[in-house]
Amino acid sequence: MRDLLLQCSGIAAIAAALIHGVLGETKVMPRVTIEPARLRTLIRLVWQAGTVAWIGGGVLLIAAPWMASEPARHWIVVTMGCVFAFGALANALATRGRHFGWMALSAVVALAVAGY
Repeated sequence: MRDLLLQCSGIAAIAAALIHGVLGETKVMPRVTIEPARLRTLIRLVWQAGTVAWIGGGVLLIAAPWMASEPARHWIVVTMGCVFAFGALANALATRGRHFGWMALSAVVALAVAGY
């Protein structure tokens, strides 16, 4: 059961990352005015770097149960738990709790901890 919870946390992480990337490209970036244009490209790429990192974390959470190393599982869960908890806290503070992102990231943390 704990393996399933850990894999569900990975799937939730990937889903949150994909939503983050799509909403950033369709809702946030079109409304932002950033000059010069190359700086706008940099900001856009940095936004998507977070998306890629969260996908990578989700893949690690999914793969952790198949690793033959308990220390690897431990450090994957601890590291990804901290990364997603920080994201959840930052989202909740920045949006004063009005954005669903902090709940999605908190669910990733809760599932990962439950699957630990």
